[in-house]
Amino acid sequence: MAQRGDFLLRIEDIDQSRARPEWEEQIYTDLEWLGIWWPEPVLRQSERHPAYRAALQNLWERDLLYPCTCTRRDIEAAASAPQEGVPTHGPDGRIYPGTCAKKAEGYPLSLEKLPENTTLRLNMSQASFLLGEHQTTHILGGSYLLHYLETGPAIPGQHSFEPQELISTVGDIVIARKDMGTSYHLSVVVDDAFQKISHVTRGEDLLEATKIHVLLQHLLGLPTPIYHHHRLIRDEAGKRLAKRDDARAVSKYRAVGATPRDIRRMVGL
Repeated sequence: MAQRGDFLLRIEDIDQSRARPEWEEQIYTDLEWLGIWWPEPVLRQSERHPAYRAALQNLWERDLLYPCTCTRRDIEAAASAPQEGVPTHGPDGRIYPGTCAKKAEGYPLSLEKLPENTTLRLNMSQASFLLGEHQTTHILGGSYLLHYLETGPAIPGQHSFEPQELISTVGDIVIARKDMGTSYHLSVVVDDAFQKISHVTRGEDLLEATKIHVLLQHLLGLPTPIYHHHRLIRDEAGKRLAKRDDARAVSKYRAVGATPRDIRRMVGL
């Protein structure tokens, strides 16, 4: 707002099993109390499935996706004896051991129709290979910027990660869930581009997930916003604020006399 931009509110309700009218109403109430306003109408992800399907089709036709039939129990069993020093968990929990990827090896999936009502995973090895070693993603102050090595040295102070690193630290993430037809990672990337988002402010708990989003943006030919990751609000026990548990909510801070300035200070804004 200080930069004369617009604050855009998006209702991310692709998981209808977790969508609650009262939670949505609380979002509006809390943001208005904080002095934040947004243009209407609000974009709803539950109304955007054709756009997500088109992005999936793009990735599918380039053999970047494969169907997965593994259950959570299957994944835990297959990953029960991890190699020493190899990460076991990433932004989405247990790193997938690649069981169904092995089944798809050597089979040209692009010749088949994009399946419906099926869990689809991103082949991270193939995705990293397509991006190539000539590009590196840099992180500066919580912001992710793409840097092409042929244009000169990186800006001093930036940290970087290679796309290949995501093979072991993230694994073959779910891009479309069987019961949703999409995923958080895919939908936010598609919608950020659709809404012409220039800056994204999110919690530091999504720092690793942002790497996935930058990767998808480049695979889909979409622009990459500037990301700022703020520190999290935590209760007296150190538990982070979240609607799905008993951590203190913004409304509770307001009830005991906190001001909007107090909330901004808590997150470092």
